[in-house]
Amino acid sequence: MKVPLVDLRSQYEELKEDLDAAVLSVLSSGNYASGENVRLLEEEIAASCNCRYGIACNSGTDALKIGLQAMGISEGDEVITTPFTFVATIEAIIQNGGKPVFVDITSDSYNIDVSQIERAISPRTKAILPIHLFGQIADMESIMEIAEAKNLLVLEDAAQSIGSTRNGKPNGNWGIAAALSFFPTKNLGAAGDAGMILTNDQDIADRSRNLRVHGMAKQQYLYDDIGHTSRMDEIQAAVLRVKFTKLAQWNEARNIHARIYDRALAETDITPPAIVSGTTYHTYHQYTVRCSRRDEFKAYLGEHGVASAIYYPIPLHLQPAYAYLGYREGDFPVSERACREVLSLPVQPHLTTEQVEYAADVARHFAVAKAGV
Repeated sequence: MKVPLVDLRSQYEELKEDLDAAVLSVLSSGNYASGENVRLLEEEIAASCNCRYGIACNSGTDALKIGLQAMGISEGDEVITTPFTFVATIEAIIQNGGKPVFVDITSDSYNIDVSQIERAISPRTKAILPIHLFGQIADMESIMEIAEAKNLLVLEDAAQSIGSTRNGKPNGNWGIAAALSFFPTKNLGAAGDAGMILTNDQDIADRSRNLRVHGMAKQQYLYDDIGHTSRMDEIQAAVLRVKFTKLAQWNEARNIHARIYDRALAETDITPPAIVSGTTYHTYHQYTVRCSRRDEFKAYLGEHGVASAIYYPIPLHLQPAYAYLGYREGDFPVSERACREVLSLPVQPHLTTEQVEYAADVARHFAVAKAGV
């Protein structure tokens, strides 16, 4: 049996009639950039996250970059985040002239360790950029308490967590803004790159809208900012609007699949992802386990037809491009250990129960067999 990590073809087949009609409607309209579908998508996504404004962009990376710029991050500003994330998080900081300042993660959530934030604050610190990694919202109550006490801004990297909540509050509703990604493999994915900024702050919203169109304000060819080319096109918005109707159902399927793995891996040395708060709704963009024999485990899964992936194999503070930041091996031991041990298993919603149970049985068999060696 084959168990794929991602299956966008099955997703398309489920929605083929509606997706085809949506794309053809855009093509026949002759309006391909920033039209009615973009406007409606912005309203629908923002409303689902209890936010006043959604600003569609052409990628999640641009959503981070423009969000930080709209917040005023500029040359020399320090932004606190973690080294255990996708590189776009710190690209956005650096490309705004800022400096990422790392703190470690917790071993259970993979999210920022709030107990380490205050010691990383300096006179140059301007913001905190927590990542809601793999679909679980970070400890935003504690983060916001620190931010308010220290007069810092907070931008949520919500690229992997659309639909997630913490204490009933969705991502995008904690900091001054949040960045979403609609890369095709995300829980809500476009047919190419796409992203969105969420905010309840009108000034952030207005500036973000200007920045995504070269910094142009309401008057055509009048530029208030040095901006970007980051409009979402109508086809991506139309595709996302169709898929958005299925997001809650797909996220729930991910949770059902996660419980199958949880049961199979109980009392083994493969550690399933933890729900760190009883009132957290985890959307399992990835079902990421930990295994001290990760590479051997990955190979075993592959031999039995079960796909898997490593997110992420190298922490950002040890990447060659960021050596200039001055960090060394051993500076962030929890992140470094995670990079040696994490493995993401298939959890996507278009898997059958039979496929997930098979993958879970293969994983458990590896753990039990190796324990007896």
